[in-house]
Amino acid sequence: MSVEIVDYEPTHESGVVSLWRNAFAYAEARNEPSSVIRSKIANADGLFLVALQEKHVVGTAMGGYDGHRAWLYAVAVDPGLRLRSVGRRLVVELESRLVLLGACKINLQVRSDDPGVVAFYESLGYTVEPRTSMGKAVDR
Repeated sequence: MSVEIVDYEPTHESGVVSLWRNAFAYAEARNEPSSVIRSKIANADGLFLVALQEKHVVGTAMGGYDGHRAWLYAVAVDPGLRLRSVGRRLVVELESRLVLLGACKINLQVRSDDPGVVAFYESLGYTVEPRTSMGKAVDR
């Protein structure tokens, strides 16, 4: 069965929500999938990709670009399709779009308790950088 990489459309929402709830251990309310989706599509930047297999959502990748550096977010693949290049195809397509926008560097963050994810990104040319990641939750 082939997998197609497409731009996110509203008809994909329930599949994306299901995939993200399965793939990510979101505990914070700010990461509630439907809210994240609404925020992302409000930007209409063409940086929200979905992998479809027979019209079913089996993967996602989102990107952000600030005019200089770019970020990868929400790269997720259905566990039954991992190690079949779905994630690689999503990341490569998103990287291409970010480079076309002018990004000179692409960043991402991964959870330190998931070494398999680190290995995946290393296979795509990413390296672990000596940085301290900081964040601040803000009320909306």
